Amino acid sequence: MFYYLYNLSRDYEFLSFFRLFDSILFRSTAAMISSLLISIIFGRYIINFLYKIGMRDVVRDYQGISTNDKKGTPTMGGVLIIISVLISTLLWNNLGSVFPILSIFSMVSFGLLGVYDDYSKVKHGHSDKGLSQLPKFILQLSIAGIIAYILVISDFTPYKDGESTKLYIPFIKNNFSFDLGYFQLLFVIFTIVSIANAVNFTDGMDGLAVVPSVSTAAVFGFLAYIIGNVNFSSYLLYTYIPNVSEITIISASLVGAGMGFLWFNSYPASVFMGDTGSMAIGGLLAVIAVSAKQELLFIIAGGIFVGEAFSSLIQEKVGIKILGRRLFFRAPIHDTFRHMGLSEPKIVQRFWIVSIMLSLASLLSIKVR
Repeated sequence: MFYYLYNLSRDYEFLSFFRLFDSILFRSTAAMISSLLISIIFGRYIINFLYKIGMRDVVRDYQGISTNDKKGTPTMGGVLIIISVLISTLLWNNLGSVFPILSIFSMVSFGLLGVYDDYSKVKHGHSDKGLSQLPKFILQLSIAGIIAYILVISDFTPYKDGESTKLYIPFIKNNFSFDLGYFQLLFVIFTIVSIANAVNFTDGMDGLAVVPSVSTAAVFGFLAYIIGNVNFSSYLLYTYIPNVSEITIISASLVGAGMGFLWFNSYPASVFMGDTGSMAIGGLLAVIAVSAKQELLFIIAGGIFVGEAFSSLIQEKVGIKILGRRLFFRAPIHDTFRHMGLSEPKIVQRFWIVSIMLSLASLLSIKVR
């Protein structure tokens, strides 16, 4: 909304102050502050509302690992993140670009899947009574398919001719890429669904998923700023993508909303984000990575999410179904560390440290090319 005040400044000299609203850095900073303040100011009201309507977490039995201290904690707190990011995006983004529209669509759509999942678990009083795997997977594929179609092959694609089907490889010089053709459509769908579920797997301890989400969003926001700037992208040998710097503002909104949510979600948590938050964040991060055409870099920047997802996949598909035994004490991997006797705050803080280190390592791709 505020972006359009910039147009007024070009017509009326006395409104020259509004020229600031054309600046990506100014709008990113404002979006981060806005979402942070919205989260902190309205967080307690939303938590109380969730408690009153009975949206209280259903504790899973971990066979020997006590979780009684979490009983009755409000869940579905991810609505606070969604509301904060949504309002900040509407306030500070150029909504004439495809990128913020797809980001909002992905976040809200995946978030609604999470809402239904959380509601079903609470309604049936069991953590395994949410939306079943097949319907959830089909709905995720449908959402991802719409996004991939628009980005890759539709007339609304924001990329120049020949760019929408390219897969860029990080850390290799000369902006090395493969033209996947229509296979890029399938790859984007796979990426979006995988990232959304990976973040969902990670959300298992107080504050565990928030900081990796924030650090990952910061990385891709910084890259989007470079790629969306014709001078920086040319100097650093990236393919210039017009308007992709709008992703920087959305990333900043997620950083602010995430830190605001951590205010209430840090140990011991006053609220859990639930599948509502983890699915929404995963869907948003996926579109952010795909929009900047840095999908493969998520393997490093979002390494915590990738590790959590792979530990669950290996445990279930390889260990239990093929070998007939567990390969880890528990899965995802953070539950293995808890089974080994580490305290929850120690596990979470160490995961935060690793996440920040991986984010810094992924930024090396800017120059190591």
